Formats: sequence, C-alpha cells, structure tokens
Amino acid sequence: MAKDLKLTFLLDFYGPLLTGPQREMVEAYYNEDLSLAEIAEERGITRQGVRDAVKRAQQELEEMETKLGLAHRFLEMRKALENICDCALAVLGQCGPENEDIVENCEKILELAGKIAENE
Repeated sequence: MAKDLKLTFLLDFYGPLLTGPQREMVEAYYNEDLSLAEIAEERGITRQGVRDAVKRAQQELEEMETKLGLAHRFLEMRKALENICDCALAVLGQCGPENEDIVENCEKILELAGKIAENE
C-alpha cells in the first residue's frame, strides 16, 4: 500500500483520536491534496507549523496502528470474507440442483457474508 494511501486508511480508523487541528490538517493534506503552504495560509500559521503537525499526526497514526492493529485486522478479515465467498461459490459450482441442502447452505453463507461486508 502506498504511503499516502496507508496514512489516509489509518486516518479513517484513528482520525477521531487525533486533536481537532491535527486531524483537519492531515485531512486537508492527504484527502483534499492541499499543499502545506495552502493549509498554512488557510489556518493563519506557518508552513513549518503545518508540516510539524502533519508529521506528528502521521507518527501518532502509525503508532496507534502498531499498538492496536485495527486497520491490519480489518484487511485480514476482509480477505478471509472474500475467501469464504470464493469457497461457497466453488462448492455451488461443483454441486447440482439435486443437492438442495448444499445449495441452500452455500446461499446462506453468501447472504451472511454480504451482510457482514455491508456493515464494514
């Protein structure tokens, strides 16, 4: 995962734990693609002040992920869910309509997996 994308992803998980100004500056820098100078002008502070706040927030986001691992766990769960769906589809493809119980259980697995994916 590219560094910018990784930090945006971490911001989705841990952004509410940053201070308001830190979160706003990081979101402006990564999500809105504003330059440090643009953010500084908008906030009435120096470019260096914005850079320091963004760097500090990046470190905090990475530290939170190291300690808590929520983003990593989310990606692993998503992969596992995709594998479950692939297996259910493979079983469906291997059995005929005469195997009603198997077809019904595979469809139920796919339905439940879909509900889990919706709640992510």
